[in-house]
Amino acid sequence: MISAASTHSKALQRRAERFFPGGVNSPVRAFRAVGGEPPFVERAEGAYLYDADGNRYIDYFGSWGPMILGHAFPPVVQAIEHAARNSPSFGASTAAEADLAERIAISYPMMEKMRFVSSGTEATMSAIRLARAATGRKLIVKFEGCYHGHSDGLLVKAGSGVATFGIPGSAGVPEEIAGLTIALPFNDLEAVEAAFAAHPGAIAAVIVEPVVGNAGCIPPYTGPHDLPEKFAGRMPTRVREAWEEMHGPADFLAGLRTLTRKHGALLIFDEVMTGFRLGPGGKSAGYDPDLVTLGKIIGGGLPVGAFGGKLRFMDLLAPLGPVYQAGTLSGNPLAMAAGLATIGYLQDHEREVYAKIAELAQTVALGVSQEAQKAGVVLCLNQAGSMWTWFFTRGPVRNYSDAAKSDTAAFGRFHRAMLERGIWLPPSQFEAAFLSYAHTEADVQATIASAREAFQIVAAG
Repeated sequence: MISAASTHSKALQRRAERFFPGGVNSPVRAFRAVGGEPPFVERAEGAYLYDADGNRYIDYFGSWGPMILGHAFPPVVQAIEHAARNSPSFGASTAAEADLAERIAISYPMMEKMRFVSSGTEATMSAIRLARAATGRKLIVKFEGCYHGHSDGLLVKAGSGVATFGIPGSAGVPEEIAGLTIALPFNDLEAVEAAFAAHPGAIAAVIVEPVVGNAGCIPPYTGPHDLPEKFAGRMPTRVREAWEEMHGPADFLAGLRTLTRKHGALLIFDEVMTGFRLGPGGKSAGYDPDLVTLGKIIGGGLPVGAFGGKLRFMDLLAPLGPVYQAGTLSGNPLAMAAGLATIGYLQDHEREVYAKIAELAQTVALGVSQEAQKAGVVLCLNQAGSMWTWFFTRGPVRNYSDAAKSDTAAFGRFHRAMLERGIWLPPSQFEAAFLSYAHTEADVQATIASAREAFQIVAAG
């Protein structure tokens, strides 16, 4: 059994509070949403984190998603070491940038051109700027609970830390900027249609996490079989047609593609979390978004992002066009090297990697859910491939309003009990959990056994 915060970690936290607000450089690291104090990580390897006191944890947040091959994956480490010997930064072009872009384009053919940046926030911010320039319009549609980085206009009703701390946006964002963002319920095509009708010729783009990961894992409707409970089961054609007449296409993402084309707006898929996580082409395959954003997974966990799309949009970027975007560390050689090793491995071992992580993720997600049921703890499981969330609510969870009904106090008790048993989950009810290629069946069974004990604590209140 591991104490809530070991001695050395506590001392390091007090020291950090002298220099950083809340003692952290990103809010959710502070564990305010789950209680207790965060262990300080000293190193990681494979599926495990080791804190400053030498305690080992099975890791289910994987640096918030990108460590799909596990921590310190040898080919990635070797690639970084080799690149570092030539200098970690040049501020000039390198062949590795086009090498990685070529790999990404194999899986994302709709990214006819792309640009590397240093974070997902930069990628989404730049994609929005590009969409406004391409359309000559100002308004952006996003969805409640979706987090697209911390740029001003995208913090309206955002997910991630904004959802964790229960705030509607952020102080310091001028009303004039917030007013350019329309936040709608996820999985509600009728609301999207209404927004276009209310703002004719004014919406530049719809940006969406194709699977929400920053309000917890919330998949999109994917067809008539996936409609709300009143339409569950086998659906007669007349019922499906009636639904689509009232609410638009049953496939939410396909509906967004149809509506944006109809109204002359761009469709942006924010795959910072889902890109290469849910498969080599993420969720973009089959939906043909105009622009796609990718994040740290394409840099093996190093600070990197990318945005890309159709030539007619990307060629608006300087130096070819009037849209300015720049970054001194864009295409950083260390990130490019790590990305080549990561994406190359995923593509070269596609079936092996994705089959294993999907199977193990289903085993642990369902296994823990079953332990909750045995203990009489209310739980709703949402899962998409190797990412999932245990929502402490009856469900179904189809959007952020549903997720917000979760018993966050119960989740906090569960999180603390699991951490004490060496299982490190995302420290918020509103963050997805992730499994890596390095996890084993033994890790999964240990997690389920720990959950059995943890739910007894949750049930006791």
